[in-house]
Amino acid sequence: MTDPAVERDAAEAAAAFAHPPVAPDASAAYGEHADQVIDFYAPRGDLTGPAPLVVVLHGGAWRAPYDRQHVTPFADFLARRGFAVANVEYRRGSSLPHQGAEGPVAGRWPETFDDVAAAMDALPGLLASALPTADPRRTVVTGHSAGGHLALWAAARHVLPSGSPWRLPSPPELRGVVALAPIADFEVAEKLGVCGGASAQLLGGPAHWDARRPSADPASLLPTGIATTVVQGREDIVVPPAVAESYVAAAAKAGEMVGLTLVEGVGHFPLIDPAADACAVVAEEISQLAW
Repeated sequence: MTDPAVERDAAEAAAAFAHPPVAPDASAAYGEHADQVIDFYAPRGDLTGPAPLVVVLHGGAWRAPYDRQHVTPFADFLARRGFAVANVEYRRGSSLPHQGAEGPVAGRWPETFDDVAAAMDALPGLLASALPTADPRRTVVTGHSAGGHLALWAAARHVLPSGSPWRLPSPPELRGVVALAPIADFEVAEKLGVCGGASAQLLGGPAHWDARRPSADPASLLPTGIATTVVQGREDIVVPPAVAESYVAAAAKAGEMVGLTLVEGVGHFPLIDPAADACAVVAEEISQLAW
């Protein structure tokens, strides 16, 4: 007998991935590798001034088969809501199966983090020519699933351990973060087997867990002082709500309030599906911070 939750998740994934890719208005490289590129989407409609910038970090368990193309309809959706959008690509894991695990390896250490840090640092300089309608003073970072993790991490670079090559001397100039079903607490994610143990793979395997987790796990990088909201489908079986709830609890323990919006009746993928009501909820959460 088929599990209804699994059936719903498959249907939601199919719906989210059914939209054709949307070509960007411009693209720019932030490094020499083919994956070190950002696609830009100009805000649609009548503009009365510069538009808030939304930086999108895609998900896919940090694995090679999942690139930024699947979130281009989401990026276009945000552009049609009046935002300037930067859709960031970054280096992901190999296409080869991981030892003892199903599917390709998740992420590269340190390249995945190198790229997100480099992309965020390069953005202000790229906007003038690639997306002049963007207002970098009103930047919100969003990301889905593994990209939600990277969004939280990008906003926490100023609290990275001393000596980290990605550490910033002061908080990034962000209006906030809207993390969508993020892999936000590695310990809970691993206990639940999220994405086949992708968190441990991202760190290079269990042998590196203790040494690298403090530089990579958002639940260890608190408080940030950056306004943060998590949007989570209550029926999510890919990244269960317990992961987000643990992150929010860790933030509270650190003296910081993180918003948690639980969307009833949906799972993992409607958050980035322009045809789903949950995607409108996401846009509203971004608007609350950006405007």
